[in-house]
Amino acid sequence: MTTTTTTLTDRYVHATTRWMGEEKRTDIARELTATIDDMVAGRVEAGEDPVEAERAVLAELGNPAALAAQYANRPLHLIGPRYFLLWWKILLIGLIWVPVLAGAGAAIGSLASDGDAGDVIGAGIGTAIEAAFQVAFWVTLAFAILERVDVDAKLPRWTVDQLPELPKRQQVSLADAIGGVVTIGVIIAVLVLQHFRSWIDGPDGDDVAVLNPDLWSFWLPFLIGVLVLCMVLEVAKYRVGSYSWGIVAGVVITSLAWIVPVVWLATQGELISPELVAALDITPTVLDRINLGVVLVAIAVEVGTVVDAVVKNRQAARATGAQAAA
Repeated sequence: MTTTTTTLTDRYVHATTRWMGEEKRTDIARELTATIDDMVAGRVEAGEDPVEAERAVLAELGNPAALAAQYANRPLHLIGPRYFLLWWKILLIGLIWVPVLAGAGAAIGSLASDGDAGDVIGAGIGTAIEAAFQVAFWVTLAFAILERVDVDAKLPRWTVDQLPELPKRQQVSLADAIGGVVTIGVIIAVLVLQHFRSWIDGPDGDDVAVLNPDLWSFWLPFLIGVLVLCMVLEVAKYRVGSYSWGIVAGVVITSLAWIVPVVWLATQGELISPELVAALDITPTVLDRINLGVVLVAIAVEVGTVVDAVVKNRQAARATGAQAAA
């Protein structure tokens, strides 16, 4: 067969093989040239102009860099389908836990070194962001290398037993659970940070805590512990998927554990910091009204929380009964 190789074909073959080893480059160049010749000859026999036939064949073969990757069996992606799901799973786990733990550790370290609220928050957020970048980089680099190394990673194979159960009707959504946990976390942060940073300056120019600093001997750690239990309860509600009498009992217990100390401390006048009262020149009458307002708001919030849990439990019971009847 007469060769139809031209300068254009030579350029294409060179672009495809230029980064290959000497021996492999010669063999693949010969094979590719013959393939192009045959494809062009077929088009010419069908009546196409030789020059246009050659351009059409080269366009059909596509980018020579992509063709070279096929010859070299080299992936043109960072993480391919073989490892993508495992990479994504490990990356998500790392991005959820590592930045949180690193940020919390940095914030606690800044707090222990007498940093102000801005330093504590800045240290926590900055360290969390840096940890997230580190996790993303190193996990991705490890899987990119694994993708390009010809070894058997011995990944577990998928089996039918791994199929998830059919989803149950979720009365408590993931958004509800996240919203509840975040809200409680904000309350905990406020309880802690108000001791170190407030909008009121004392006689010496120092920040004045809103709550009585003496409460840190027991009551404030106790209340923070109750809030942590409330976080656990939010997660439990989401895992169960709906309200039950057990969930309602947990809501009642945590509400009582929160409201009883708050009401008692407010009625005894031990909730508000004496330094704050002095700095703002709050009279005893106004202070009594503030404490009464705290009591009323606390009772209203917790009663509303318990009533909401009871109502949702009744709704869940009716829905379960309707499904059983159907």
